[in-house]
Amino acid sequence: MAEAITTGDLAAWLREFARTVHEQRDQLTELDSAIGDADHGTNMDRGLAAAVAALDDAAPETAGALLKKVGTTLVSTVGGASGPLYGTLFLRMAVALGDDDAASAEQLAAALRAGLDGVAARGRAELGDKTMLDALAPAVDALDAALAGGAALGEALAAASDAAERGRDATTPLQARKGRASYLGERSIGHQDPGATSVALLVAAAATALG
Repeated sequence: MAEAITTGDLAAWLREFARTVHEQRDQLTELDSAIGDADHGTNMDRGLAAAVAALDDAAPETAGALLKKVGTTLVSTVGGASGPLYGTLFLRMAVALGDDDAASAEQLAAALRAGLDGVAARGRAELGDKTMLDALAPAVDALDAALAGGAALGEALAAASDAAERGRDATTPLQARKGRASYLGERSIGHQDPGATSVALLVAAAATALG
């Protein structure tokens, strides 16, 4: 298997995501204070710390088991909409990767695509609604395109991270159509979406840990 991504690699990704969310916790919460419940940073930090602790307690042996543990931990520890949405992302990825102890770059991309579809269905959201999908969808598309063009995993993940950051930035002028922010109507315009911001951290962490 070319460029095999091991279960340990996936754990390193999760740990890097947890580290960067902890580092950016106050910024995420500040973004959420403008258009949400002012708790996205604290909730994600708490949930990811719990996920890391769960992996430390009993390291899963397969990719699917690891992502399932992360997903279920996030659902049970992250408040608001973020817990179910991030939980769905990781749980759908877990099903896609199954019981193998390693995955190819293409399998990882397919798992992220399954996660994206799950988040869209769970949140009943689409591109342009000013949600985490606005960073996740372009990232997955960029990853697929780069791999199809023959890029190595590191290069493809860097392209995905760039796309996630552009998607994150593009949420600022949008009017929210889903979630708590949608209640603000036009007042949601001019604020960067916190969910898209944490997704950009997720994809950047993948580029760092897996690239």
